[in-house]
Amino acid sequence: MSFDGLFTHAMVGELQRQLTNGRVSKIQQPYPNEIVLTIRAGGKNQPLLLSANPQFARVQISKIPFASPAVPTTFTMTLRKYLAAATLTDIQQVGADRIIHLDFNTRDELGDDLQLQLIVELMGRHSNITLINRDSRRILDLIRHVPADENRYRLLMPGANYVEPPHQDKLNPFTASNKEYVDLLDTDDTATLAKGLQQRFQGFARDSALEVATRMKSGLPGAAWAGFMKSFDEPQPTITTAKKAAFTATPFVTLKGEQEHFPTLSAMLDAYYAQKAERDRVNQVGSTLIRVLKNNTDRVEHKLKKLRKTLADSAKADDLRVRGEILTTYLQQVPRGANNVTLPNFYDNMEPLKITLAPDLGPNQNAQKYFTRYQKMRKSVSHLHEQIKEAEDELSYLESISALVDLAAPKDLEDIRTELEQAGYIRHQTKGKKKRPKVAKPDSFWASDGTHILVGKNNLQNDQLTLHTAAKSDIWLHAKDVPGSHVIIQDDDPSDKTLLEAANLAAYYSRSQHSANVQVDYIPVKRIKKPNGAVPGYVIYTGQRTLAVTPDSELVEKMRTKPTI
Repeated sequence: MSFDGLFTHAMVGELQRQLTNGRVSKIQQPYPNEIVLTIRAGGKNQPLLLSANPQFARVQISKIPFASPAVPTTFTMTLRKYLAAATLTDIQQVGADRIIHLDFNTRDELGDDLQLQLIVELMGRHSNITLINRDSRRILDLIRHVPADENRYRLLMPGANYVEPPHQDKLNPFTASNKEYVDLLDTDDTATLAKGLQQRFQGFARDSALEVATRMKSGLPGAAWAGFMKSFDEPQPTITTAKKAAFTATPFVTLKGEQEHFPTLSAMLDAYYAQKAERDRVNQVGSTLIRVLKNNTDRVEHKLKKLRKTLADSAKADDLRVRGEILTTYLQQVPRGANNVTLPNFYDNMEPLKITLAPDLGPNQNAQKYFTRYQKMRKSVSHLHEQIKEAEDELSYLESISALVDLAAPKDLEDIRTELEQAGYIRHQTKGKKKRPKVAKPDSFWASDGTHILVGKNNLQNDQLTLHTAAKSDIWLHAKDVPGSHVIIQDDDPSDKTLLEAANLAAYYSRSQHSANVQVDYIPVKRIKKPNGAVPGYVIYTGQRTLAVTPDSELVEKMRTKPTI
């Protein structure tokens, strides 16, 4: 189901049980539209994700790891100023709307009590997170500033008074009486009933309304309605997968497919959004990189097209020489001032050949012009081959980086940016002397027998891992003939099962991630060589062996945890 008002009701209930009276211990803004408040409650640190993402707006406790930016945003600093060590006293939903109020108690600089409220509005592209003074209703800051020319109804800027979104004249389904929907039951059409419920009651997305309408039409309407609404107080988090996956707070009869149940709504959302949100975050954080790569790829492809056309044209060089020789042979028959002349071609059984002339040149000058063009075109051929090879290498390099961006987690993008800066595709952000970049550590995995396996997630990590970190006796793996990660087994004689598991990692973190029977080369690190002047991530090797594997995402996730042997 959508993260509608009904699902918000269920989530607020879950958060109330787990976080109320907890204390804020850490505040981070890992991505432009998302805040993570680490709240110490019940003896545990609970990372509360508040997302104003236009596509994936939600509130949940999230265990998905993230990387914090080196420089905190202004909004982060404001939250730290006011909410550090504050107590979360209450979490409430506004009616059945997608608006959540988180109330905090803290003390100001003078030691006086200060009551604050963090308001999370989950409204698609209008989603926002706002910190206000609960007494004065004054806005202290927002994750998205919205000036008056963008929203005439209310001003969403620091210092303004907080005004709630426009009120919908609808009933709260959690407090409404049964008689409020009785007249809607006259229709025999389930879709019409669902539409009527959406129009009369607050919080229903289309899928939720269709679900309750189906239940009401299939049995006693009153019992179906009451049972459906109660299920959001006692949720059974479920992901149903058929052609695509859908999450619901309770199993839906309108959804057919394989069901997976979860202990909490937050755990379910982590499972559902793990890849979707991660990909969106990569697109947010790496938007500049993606644009730079696309622009340069388009440039090189256009250059290659022109070079190949010029090379194809150069094949006509002999035709220029033939025309020059024919003109030289028949100089006396070439009229002055003519635009063209037809002469017998002694290279083609004396067949007539029409030759274009420059009317302002004499016969001999026209012949010499053809010879000059012939010599120039011949000399350019070898240079064209060099240029084409350089362009093809550059295109291959850009495509390899694009593949790594597709595979990257947000934390891996900084190294890719550094690489593009070093290659001259992006201007260096800081002035003055450039410091040697610190390359992030590769990702760690473990085989089922406990063998440690390292995976580089970008070219700088790949170089660091293969050329400096790995021992010469370690085993190196890479998907054959496609861009991807360098994988190192920290063992000189791994078992066959460990080799297959490491090969799975190499295939999964490559452009062939969604293919079957991916060829993966493996070889001792001591046989890996990097040519002088080669681009980051490029190595050569001989004497390798090859395995065929089909990437398995479940195995990859399992290998993130070290087994107990």
